[in-house]
Amino acid sequence: MSTTALLERPTTTRHLRAVTAPAPQLAPEPAASQRAVPTGTAPRGFALYVGLDEAKAAAAGVSLGTIVDAIRRTIGELAPEAETYATVALAPVGAGGRDVDVVRLALHEPSAVARTKPEDPIDDEPVDGGVVVDISRKRVLIDGESAAFTFKEFELLQYLVLREGRTIERTELVNSLWQGATEDEAPGERTIDVHVRRLRAKLGRYEDIVRTVRGVGYRFDRHADVIIRYGHGTPSPDRF
Repeated sequence: MSTTALLERPTTTRHLRAVTAPAPQLAPEPAASQRAVPTGTAPRGFALYVGLDEAKAAAAGVSLGTIVDAIRRTIGELAPEAETYATVALAPVGAGGRDVDVVRLALHEPSAVARTKPEDPIDDEPVDGGVVVDISRKRVLIDGESAAFTFKEFELLQYLVLREGRTIERTELVNSLWQGATEDEAPGERTIDVHVRRLRAKLGRYEDIVRTVRGVGYRFDRHADVIIRYGHGTPSPDRF
């Protein structure tokens, strides 16, 4: 079936209405300026990858074209000035894997493409001074020596580094780093302060790379003494 045909509004399936009811009250999203956006750039829109083949759509009583039309109308109601463009991801019949992963790869989403490439040799050039946060190998080097970080301490530092320039609230750290933990296992917000103190103690004279934002949480800003080594497929810090 052609892309054009897929995106035409069907006449034999039920019609989806755009969302018009008031949205539930949720905690406010961080402003775009607080996200880890590279210097010299600004958000201009977003891409939403939807994994759904025709058979699953038909089983739900809709089609891909119906869903695309409903999303467009919803966006039109929420932001009339928004411009939209829809395309269908085509894959060989019988291609395995999750639908959304197939879609991301077919549409050349950067991190999905990166995962299919061979790993580049990791840069092991020695560094005399400063901190190396080696995300690809899950380690931290301080003045050329490997630091004895626990797994959770590294996770904490990595979480902040991947969200460079954004202040992270304690509640977000708990919810993200202790996902799936029971109420008894997950630390309280103030316990995060203890983890951060231990992390800073191991960073030694570079402890100020993890900044405290009073009354809010913590943040990592680009620092002359810090080198970050990424591996292929490093998750984007700006996930919705």
